[in-house]
Amino acid sequence: MRHWFRDGVFRAVLRNAGYLGSTKLVGALLGLIALIAAGHGLDPVTFGMLTLVHTYALGAGAITKFQSWQLILRYGAPALARGDESTARDAIRFAFGLDIASGLVGMVAAMIALPFLAGDFGIDGTHLPLALIYCTLVPTMSAATPTGVMRLLDRFDLLAKQQIATPLLRAAGATLAWALNLGFPGFVLAWYVADITGDLILWALTVRELRRRGMIEALRPGLMGTARRLPDSWSFVWTTNISTSLNACWGPISNLIVGGVLGPVAAGLYKIATTLLDSAGKPADLLTKGFYPEIMRLDPSSKHPWKLAVRTGLIAGGIGLLVVALILVGGKPFVGLFGHKYLAAYGLLSLMMFALMISMASFPLQSLLYMVGRQRAALAAQAAATIVYLGMLSILCRLFGLTGAGTAYVLGNAALALLMLLPVLGSYRRRERYAPALT
Repeated sequence: MRHWFRDGVFRAVLRNAGYLGSTKLVGALLGLIALIAAGHGLDPVTFGMLTLVHTYALGAGAITKFQSWQLILRYGAPALARGDESTARDAIRFAFGLDIASGLVGMVAAMIALPFLAGDFGIDGTHLPLALIYCTLVPTMSAATPTGVMRLLDRFDLLAKQQIATPLLRAAGATLAWALNLGFPGFVLAWYVADITGDLILWALTVRELRRRGMIEALRPGLMGTARRLPDSWSFVWTTNISTSLNACWGPISNLIVGGVLGPVAAGLYKIATTLLDSAGKPADLLTKGFYPEIMRLDPSSKHPWKLAVRTGLIAGGIGLLVVALILVGGKPFVGLFGHKYLAAYGLLSLMMFALMISMASFPLQSLLYMVGRQRAALAAQAAATIVYLGMLSILCRLFGLTGAGTAYVLGNAALALLMLLPVLGSYRRRERYAPALT
């Protein structure tokens, strides 16, 4: 492994992941504190209702959002490298326009659909007004332009500082709601304020950084005109958006399916298990955020990016194996922090944790497909795996309850890894025909 660290790109990936990881762990712990406070301040039914309200808004944003940060890096990174700020500004303007349009559409669609879908998702009429208000967060939740700008300008240090804001505010608000016995409305307010404040802080940092670099006019939103100046931008946007949105909606939609089939109590237990897994899987997320900008700058016809993917995947898989061991040793008492009434979540967690190793070790696969211009192959794999996962989740939940939900989660992640791996192997064998992704 000493040889690996002679690779400057490999060091850059780890450095950027390290920036984000410096506060991500603290943020994850604060998020768990918020859930623990909610678990003690609410009964299992209202705790599950809180997770359903939050995940409904997340799901709406995940379905309608564009992955505008990928667009910014795809067109902005090579432009800045050759001193072409005009193209970089166009990429940001296009991304910003997409965020505004998709955010407003997502909010309106979520609010219109909620009265018709609430019963199916386990949200009762008593809590419907607060759920409708919570949908107003969709535009800021789904905006990815600030994140893309920060990655483009290599300000992972600012991203690291900002990402602690939302979990810190949520933990403080949830603790206050528990201490003052504010009930369900108090916890919804805590979640709402934390989400919108954290997003506004990120926007403020983005504005400051663009102004410092003389690029503030990049925040004039544009769509058709700017897209015409970015070759094949609409094709790239739609393909990557649908693929990533399918992946992002797994958590919210699966939680809603569990709630609709098994009730809000089961949804709360499932939320605890998935939250712990998400927290444990953060190292892979951090590596992805550092890996993607670097991989897009490499020559896919060489072996360099493929070796980089194997090395980072092995590191992530090793971390996943370590996390599984920690869950086996200390998972049950940790889940007990939520309250003894939620200990049933540990059995679910001990089943779902095997998906963690799979997802962490396979995280470079999608970026490799984007690097060689095979976004459609990534989309096909993601769509097929999502259909398999959600279909198995609906069936196995009805047959085996929460055990079925956990089994579907593991099989869904395995299907996604396999379906991504097959086109990656084919691309590697034909790598000589690929030109650099960004020229």
